[in-house]
Amino acid sequence: MDPTIVDTDRYPLDDPGLVDRVRADLRESGCCVLPGFVRAGQVEALREEGRALAPLAHHETEIVNVYNTAPDPALPARHPAHRLMERGNAFVARDRIPADALIQRLHRDRAVQRFVAAAFGLPEVFALADPLSGLVLNVVVPGREHPWHFDTNEFTVSLLTQAAEAGGAFQYCPGIRSPQAENLDAVSAVLDGDHTAVRTLELRPGDLQLFAGRYSLHRVSPVEGGRDRHTAILAYSRRPGVVGTATRTRQLFGRVAAAHSVRTGAGRVDRLLI
Repeated sequence: MDPTIVDTDRYPLDDPGLVDRVRADLRESGCCVLPGFVRAGQVEALREEGRALAPLAHHETEIVNVYNTAPDPALPARHPAHRLMERGNAFVARDRIPADALIQRLHRDRAVQRFVAAAFGLPEVFALADPLSGLVLNVVVPGREHPWHFDTNEFTVSLLTQAAEAGGAFQYCPGIRSPQAENLDAVSAVLDGDHTAVRTLELRPGDLQLFAGRYSLHRVSPVEGGRDRHTAILAYSRRPGVVGTATRTRQLFGRVAAAHSVRTGAGRVDRLLI
């Protein structure tokens, strides 16, 4: 563990009590925030890193639904999958982030990885091997948003590095669906503007967020003012050697790497976790 980055006085990552607390939050709401996870003295350096990287983001506006699936005319007309939204957030790829950056060091830290595994009740996690999506800076510029969606992966670890001047709130509906019930009416109600079940987080730079987003509808609300919202997404997988698909990688970054040409049959390709 790198104690120069993580506030280990506040968050001793090998403390069973801390792990139990995080697990309890995840069970209750599918989300846990650790405020001030990064030491106060490093927060400005974290912001500066993000500001320097943000111009390298690939901007590719997509029209998406909450499931990130292709149109399916067989679904009923009122199905939420037919509700289309504009995804306007952009990504700085891992290979654009310097190896000595704070977020790179955090992502590689074995103590952080053991903590993440314990928090999600897994025996082990591995830094995603994908050379582009393994670690990204998510950039949402003023006037843009990351609209309502469900994640395809079971868990996400993210670190806010710069907050928007206004807007840009993380909002979510914990457990709005389940493996047994899609609860289409409840999902549609949120898309129609009913925020009764919506929780809003006011994250600050240096806060670590652990989130189980497969069954919790969530979004980053439109960013307002004159400042981008920046978030580092630290991607992990249950097994080593995982890379994303070439198609999804090209959508998000406008390019692929040699690793994306490996055939799925070789066991090296998995879903892209963004």
